[in-house]
Amino acid sequence: MKRLKPLIGLVLCAAFLWNSVPVRAFETDQYDLPPEPLADIGDEVTEYVADNLRKAIEKLNAGIARHQACLDDARKSGCDSAAEERAALAYLRSEAALAKQVFKPLGGGIPPFTNSDSWIKSHKFKAQPALYKTSFSKSIYRTFPSNYFTISETVNLFGVNLGIDKIAHIFQQGYTYYKTVEDGRKNDLPREKALKKAVDWGRISEKTYYGYWVSGIYSNGDLAANYAGMKFYEGLTREIEIAGRRRPPVVVLKDGLWTVNENVDLRAELLRPFISDHLNEALNPSHYANFFGFRSVVRGTVKKQACAGWRKLYPDRTAADFEKLTADLKLWFGEDYGHKDSPNLITIANTCF
Repeated sequence: MKRLKPLIGLVLCAAFLWNSVPVRAFETDQYDLPPEPLADIGDEVTEYVADNLRKAIEKLNAGIARHQACLDDARKSGCDSAAEERAALAYLRSEAALAKQVFKPLGGGIPPFTNSDSWIKSHKFKAQPALYKTSFSKSIYRTFPSNYFTISETVNLFGVNLGIDKIAHIFQQGYTYYKTVEDGRKNDLPREKALKKAVDWGRISEKTYYGYWVSGIYSNGDLAANYAGMKFYEGLTREIEIAGRRRPPVVVLKDGLWTVNENVDLRAELLRPFISDHLNEALNPSHYANFFGFRSVVRGTVKKQACAGWRKLYPDRTAADFEKLTADLKLWFGEDYGHKDSPNLITIANTCF
């Protein structure tokens, strides 16, 4: 049965193609390096996120003003009871309301599709080349075409090469993590247990409908993106710590209205802290099921098609350097994000040296 489950992905993909349904990105391939360095689009993506954040704030503040007007003038038409108006105001001024309003334009969509990854795929970036998709002949998915048909383009954000799918994970599954932890907090569950519950959900999703069942892949990079996304949503209204550095909340309540924190530089602090090599699936490799020799083909393809490029790009790095880099990515700046280790991981160190 286990060997048959990955075939479900192939069948589903064929069905999608047969019915002319637009197929979106599920997997990625950072082993195959772009023929020329990709332009860094981090600032442009940050502008997009910041713009949607401001729109979310404006929408919440409009609702706050409307309900406050009802409380100030009970005779105003279209108002509810004072108790209902106060409850509505309390919600609109809550962390949960802000997180949900930010989630809608960024992580909204039918999983695994999101508004944000759709925007990246369609946006005309000023800097070029902005996106890179490996050819089928060089792809690690040659023996599993459904993965290639849904492959995510690689982009460069703040010097990190990652698949567009990681942006979707940050804003969509990251919000699921956030809600899981918040629900635990409401039920007086210690944060450590609530956090474990969120991470365990991520592990299960990679073992089933987001991973092994449809692609034969358990992605450590996806789990890191989920965790980073949770931190993104928490950091909207709270001080957070990343790699030993504390960042103030991005948004604060001032005189009953939401406003961007004047002590936070959105260009430098809104998205950049959550983008790291954890999201690069060559440096933080996935688990590949070995049905029909899938794992062996991936390793052989990397060795034949990609290793020369890595050695050329980093002539001064040794196997030990890459081993240390990959080892350092097993935790998200000291925090457990659900990484699954194995001697079968296909790393740059054990494949190219």
